[in-house]
Amino acid sequence: MATKPYLLLVVIFILLLSFAPLNVSAETPHCGEEITSCHNKAEALKIKYIAIASILVMSMIGVCLPVYSNKVKALQPDTNLFVIVKAFASGVILATGYMHVLPDSFNDLASQCLPQKPWRNFPFTTFVAMLSAVVCMMIDSFSMSRYRKSFLRATGNGVVMKIEEGINTKEEQLMRYRVVAKVLETGIVVHSVVIGLSMGSSQNPCTIRPLIAAICFHQLFEGMGLGGCILQAEFKSKMKLIMVFFFSCTTPFGIGLGIALNSVYTDNSPNSLIVEGLLNACSAGLLNYMALVDLLAADFMGSKLQGNMKLQVWSYIAVLLGAGGMSVMAIWA
Repeated sequence: MATKPYLLLVVIFILLLSFAPLNVSAETPHCGEEITSCHNKAEALKIKYIAIASILVMSMIGVCLPVYSNKVKALQPDTNLFVIVKAFASGVILATGYMHVLPDSFNDLASQCLPQKPWRNFPFTTFVAMLSAVVCMMIDSFSMSRYRKSFLRATGNGVVMKIEEGINTKEEQLMRYRVVAKVLETGIVVHSVVIGLSMGSSQNPCTIRPLIAAICFHQLFEGMGLGGCILQAEFKSKMKLIMVFFFSCTTPFGIGLGIALNSVYTDNSPNSLIVEGLLNACSAGLLNYMALVDLLAADFMGSKLQGNMKLQVWSYIAVLLGAGGMSVMAIWA
């Protein structure tokens, strides 16, 4: 059950690859591998190995800090410090969707390497992002409905019992946290693979060097946001390890895949632009929905922040700092 979302990602990726060759015969002379003055395959490969190790370590630190912070009293999920840290990490995730993933999709699908029809005649990026957000809401809704029915049957000895609107049991809230954690990781995994694939296929050390620092920062704080969701979901140790593993390894895996496919994969080939653009649009819609609805709105409209104006102000400051810091990173990545 735990691996189903990731198997689904593989299937989607394969389907996109199968459709990618459609309508891309109008490749311009400037498309394909671009040779620049900083083009150095041997040096780029060394830097990529450093990137794999650095990003792996920073990803593990970021996601593991909240997951195993339950042993630190000040970082328990019900403390004010945890709420502020989670708000900061939610701001990072929000800015990731709006400032990194969405613009990347626009750049890919509006590229001159793609034919005017249909790719530049229709806003595929916003269309796919919108559909992704709606699908995300459907997953939220259907998952909660299914859980509520099964829970009521279990508590009523096989008879479905009605409960008043607005009553949220502890079990229902826990289920909500688990749905949020799994869907959020799915969006992050998609984006991480695309980022890694792009870096792995690049032969430009001048481009890769600043990307390493930017992606390490990105993975550290995005991991903190995901780790906070995993902690609140109270998964068993096996599920925690699986989620930590997938988050930590997807970007390094993408880099390794880019290195392996370097002879056949280029960032600005039509096929690559279509696949990356559609995946980024899907990821952007998912991340934006999760950040605004399931993370920020759920916390700021909750009783804890609504009953403490000072904590609410500090949480908003944390959101702005997280989103601002991630937005500045868009200069380099």
